[in-house]
Amino acid sequence: MNATTQVAERNQTAATKGQEDRATPTLTLLPAVDIVENSNGVTLWADLPGVTKDKLEVNVHDGNLHIEAEAVVPTPAGLRVQHAEIRQPHFARAFSLSADLDASKIEANLQDGVLKLTIPRREEARPRRIAVNVA
Repeated sequence: MNATTQVAERNQTAATKGQEDRATPTLTLLPAVDIVENSNGVTLWADLPGVTKDKLEVNVHDGNLHIEAEAVVPTPAGLRVQHAEIRQPHFARAFSLSADLDASKIEANLQDGVLKLTIPRREEARPRRIAVNVA
């Protein structure tokens, strides 16, 4: 798997109670990712703090795996934000998948801000033992 990285600054309008609308910069962040490969396939863990299932999108297109998410950082009731460097972090990461991997059988699990993707190797690409006959 080869990582394709993207970092882009976007502008997003955020309304604050009792104030005029103002532009708050939102940054696209690269989530930290650990990748482990074995004979059965690849397991990928991506750190996505503050991301919920409804704000997460994982898709595969033309042999590329794309992860996009937006974190929800709630402001406690009765408090006003005095300073925020990133109000709603946006995460994005893309990977090229090997032809040996079966993209149609990817399993995804999001728990405690960590996305776990299990990508199995195609059956024909898995190592197998060949029996040797004696003539």
